[in-house]
Amino acid sequence: MSRINKNVILALLTLTSSAFLLFQLYYYKHYLSAKNGAGLSKSKGSQIGFDSIQWRAVKKFIMLTSSQNVPVFLIDPLILELINKNFEQVKNTSHGSASECKFLCVPRDFTAFALQYHLWKNEEGWFRIAENMGFQCLKIESKDPRLDGIDSLSGTEIPLHYICKLAAHAIHLVVFHERSGNYLWHGHLRLKGHIDRKFVPFRKLQFGRYPGAFDRPELQQVTVDGLVLLIPKDPVHFLEEVPHSRFIECRYKEARAFFQQYLDDNTVEAVAFRKSAKELLQLAARTLKKLGVRFWLSSGTCLGWYRQCNIIPYSKDVDLGIFIQDYKSDIISAFHDAGLPLKHKFGKVEDSLELSFQGKDDVKLDIFFFYEETDHMWNGGTQAKTGKKFKYLFPKFTLCWTEFVDMKLHVPCETIEYIEANYGPVFLADQEKTSYTNLLEVRHPGMSPEDPERQD
Repeated sequence: MSRINKNVILALLTLTSSAFLLFQLYYYKHYLSAKNGAGLSKSKGSQIGFDSIQWRAVKKFIMLTSSQNVPVFLIDPLILELINKNFEQVKNTSHGSASECKFLCVPRDFTAFALQYHLWKNEEGWFRIAENMGFQCLKIESKDPRLDGIDSLSGTEIPLHYICKLAAHAIHLVVFHERSGNYLWHGHLRLKGHIDRKFVPFRKLQFGRYPGAFDRPELQQVTVDGLVLLIPKDPVHFLEEVPHSRFIECRYKEARAFFQQYLDDNTVEAVAFRKSAKELLQLAARTLKKLGVRFWLSSGTCLGWYRQCNIIPYSKDVDLGIFIQDYKSDIISAFHDAGLPLKHKFGKVEDSLELSFQGKDDVKLDIFFFYEETDHMWNGGTQAKTGKKFKYLFPKFTLCWTEFVDMKLHVPCETIEYIEANYGPVFLADQEKTSYTNLLEVRHPGMSPEDPERQD
């Protein structure tokens, strides 16, 4: 009897221990794992830890780039946002001291890094080493748009994107190139015919759907999940740039065709005006940037960019657009302090505001303020002689970056519709000064395009 009781007791203890073990496993899977990965993934069964597929791929990529002195930096929006929210914790974490994987173990297909191409010294060697380490790498190239203005060099190709896959995770390396406006540019990730569309889920990439432009970021070194990484020193600014980074090139090919049909004006007066207009545009851009006011090329300045990739020499002014919600009360005083006194003020903030500032050499700066309605934009003016008000309608538009006279500036993304709203469908034709005046009359009927004297 005693022997039977011992066996029964032993069996009960074994059963109880097994049940307790199963409970621990269940608790870890459904509660602790969910807690550690809170806010990162809702995927059931995802492995959150230092042995995750994502973390191992990033670790190996960092080992690769560090060994080859390739200064890549993290630009992945999701991970940067998580780092920024927990920056005090990240700042106080030393190499190898992380107790759990909170940032790089996000279950996803890609992690995005960037590289400034001029700092890459051994591209081909790096590519071979990456494949020897187990990465499958895809290189995306296209022509260099910086050379599009030079016929003999316009076919030169440059690397734009690398996709390096390790197991089920891929590193997206976005290649940034320097542009003359002191900013960084990346190209469109366009798949050519020979590329395997199933290599990775390309549609999930966060960079490359269109070319992008970014301010040159200052970098800082941090330890994230036990790995030493470079990230933008101001991650908030970089994150704000991402959704508004779309870039469109000047149409160099069309501009060359335009000048083959209509000779460019290279007289002393035209060269002098373009120089003064460029200096005025640079000064206006610096002033508005200090104020934190978005602006874009408008009217004749936008037409010159689109049609000729240059300033129209007989336009006599620089035209900018600003959304009225971005207006600031100290804008006039800021321009005055910059050496641009107010010449005219038309309308008022509530209705049809337009400001005109006097630059050097009789070149003036006109700023048109745009008002948004349900299905369109508009700006307005008042005719001085009759007091008659005008409202000029534009289809709704968004802003893209471009490069113009060696500057990174905004233009309407929907450029053709915007210019046609200004000048009608004839804007691509060459205009001598007289016909250009007629064009401006389409936009401002009854007013002189040179210096319209209007009143509030």
